[in-house]
Amino acid sequence: MTKIDTLVGHAIQIYMEDIAPITPTQPPGTEGLSDILGWVKWLALIICVVGLIIAGAMMAIQSRRGEGGEHAGKIGMALAGVIVISAATSVVGFLA
Repeated sequence: MTKIDTLVGHAIQIYMEDIAPITPTQPPGTEGLSDILGWVKWLALIICVVGLIIAGAMMAIQSRRGEGGEHAGKIGMALAGVIVISAATSVVGFLA
């Protein structure tokens, strides 16, 4: 069994040496688009952080009235927004 594993390992190594490495390059003229996407990403994350701060402040103010639990959904939506934004930038970074 070890001889078969060795042969398969050598075959994979020979095959991989024949494949040229792929180096991704950004298309010319898209540098501005990349900058705009970076700014939009940071702006969206800042808006989410501000939303979390506002929802927390509203929870603190309205907890004295017994209405603080209503804002838990707002915090969940803001955190979901952060997850979506982070996932989108990770996918784009992976593809680039």
